Amino acid sequence: MVACMHAAQELGVKLLLPAYLGVDLSPEDLLTGVSFASGATGFDPLTPLVVSVISLEQQLAYFDEYRGKLVDIAGEDETARIIDGALFVVCAGTDDVANTYFTTPFRSAEYDIPSYVELLVGGAEEFLRNVSSRGARKIGFVGMPPVGCVPSQRTLGGGLARACEPKRNEAAQLYNARIQEMVADADRDLATTTVVFLDIYRVLDDLMERGDKYGFSETTRGCCGTGTIEVTGLCDSRF
Repeated sequence: MVACMHAAQELGVKLLLPAYLGVDLSPEDLLTGVSFASGATGFDPLTPLVVSVISLEQQLAYFDEYRGKLVDIAGEDETARIIDGALFVVCAGTDDVANTYFTTPFRSAEYDIPSYVELLVGGAEEFLRNVSSRGARKIGFVGMPPVGCVPSQRTLGGGLARACEPKRNEAAQLYNARIQEMVADADRDLATTTVVFLDIYRVLDDLMERGDKYGFSETTRGCCGTGTIEVTGLCDSRF
């Protein structure tokens, strides 16, 4: 989601990419792009259930609803032009590994890491084809970061020293390799759609290892609460 915000800014589209479910959306917002993202969802259908967030299937339903609103505002031809020229960014998978596989027992008892990665890749491919069938012609697929090095996973799996947890990172690397293969196949097979893989693993790994190069003095703790475990709703000061 943050990556999409920065992309919208750098491309000069808008300063803020608003949520589609926001209460104060304007027609201009709909015409220039919105976000259907729901933090902590994933390609594993179990993942959104674990943390009670919006599934990818429901996000597609919201996109269908959005398209209908575009038609009402701009007409069918302009809607087709907007969607044809839009950049669709897909960012999911991290919470499948961090939350569903390593933090709960629901999948790790049934799948080893390679087979779970295959489950995720299958879900990602299905989602990609569903997005393409709705008119997306430019799709960017964001890979996983070093999952074992994010603050919460250091706390949960990195021992007293809160070191990077290698199995989580190995899962992320395997996923990225398989997703790149899937993206390459889809880019070849979907004649009217361009699909690219966006690698964030190496960038974030370098940032964590050499934070001072990027202006950071702390790269092992989060920016709210204790910095060790809090994310999303847990960052709310009321809790």
